Parts: sequence; structure tokens; C-alpha cells
Amino acid sequence: MRITKFGHAAVRVEQDGQALVLDPGSFTEPEAVDGVAAVLVTHEHADHLAVERLRRADAPVFAGEGVAAALREQAPDLAERLQVVRAGDELTAAGMRVTVHGEQHAQIHEDIPLIMNTGFCIEDQVFHPGDSFTAPPQPVPFLLVPVDAPWMRLAEAIDYARAYASEQAVAMHDGLLNDNGHAVTGRIMGGLLDAHKVRLRQLGTGDDV
Repeated sequence: MRITKFGHAAVRVEQDGQALVLDPGSFTEPEAVDGVAAVLVTHEHADHLAVERLRRADAPVFAGEGVAAALREQAPDLAERLQVVRAGDELTAAGMRVTVHGEQHAQIHEDIPLIMNTGFCIEDQVFHPGDSFTAPPQPVPFLLVPVDAPWMRLAEAIDYARAYASEQAVAMHDGLLNDNGHAVTGRIMGGLLDAHKVRLRQLGTGDDV
């Protein structure tokens, strides 16, 4: 399995000659979706969902009801490609087994209404939580960990990685960090995760594992 990081929260997963992409949003390079057989979207915020990326992908889209409602309004032409999923579902996307977890976006502020958020576990190897510290069904070798967002503290990312990454924590949701932010995040998280025998990966666009 090959995992390639693209802008912000987008990750491409390839196995046995097929590929899927998670959360190709407005901060994601267009080529992230080229040739994929499926797109998985955790929620409807623009940094995770960009209609033009979905149109370019020309592949089935798997997402929760919140994304479905947004697409019905913004891009009804994509409705026929959309499959609505819910927590507890299991599906096959790009030939890979995917299970669905979680239901709610993390709270940004009490005055901002909560929206739906869907986490995806791929082949029990990779887990993408979206915008929440959703727990996977068990610790996974490659845990995608949000490291910067209005709804979180870095301490939460560290504890999340310690609890659910069995081998490597791949930093994501980092599109608003500059070089200084990446360096500070890597130094703090890397040191604290090393002690728990978890390796922190900070991948640039197009870098893979």
C-alpha cells in the first residue's frame, strides 16, 4: 500500500493498481484525484470538499449526509455518483475494504453549529478522522493526525497519536502552517511520540510512504 500526502488534509491511497483519495479540498493540488477509482469525503468544509476536484476525479464519491446535502445544493450533477455512508457501514472503494466511523465534527465554538463528520478506516491500515479525533476501531499502522485547526490543541493531537497509532502518525490538516509552524509542531510531537515508539511523519505534497 502506498500513501501519498497532498495539500492540507488530502491523502491518496494506492493498492493493487487502484487508488482512492480522501478529502480533496480547496487547498489540494488538482492532480491528487487523477486516475482514482473512488473519492472519500469526511465533511463539507471547503478545505476538505471542492466540487471542481470531484468533477475532475470522475469517480464514485462516498460521504455522509452532510456532504450529500451540500452537493445537492452546489453540484446536483454529482448526485448520481454519490453514495451516502453512515457510522458502522462497510464498503469497497477502489478494491479496498473501508469501514465508516464517527458522526460529528469537533466543536470550533459553541456559537457555531456542529456538522457531520465521517472517519474512514482503509484495510485496517490507514485511518483518516476528518475534523475530529474520532477513534478508529483499533490502533492502526498509519494514523492520519490533524495537527493544526481552529478546533484543536496540539496536546490533543499528541494524545490521539499515542492512543491510536501503532507504528506511524502522519501529520495532516497542516495547510495553514508556515515553515516555522511545521518545525515547531514536528519538534514537539516527534519527541513525545518517539517515547511511545510511534514515528511522526511530516510529508510534503507528493511525498509518500
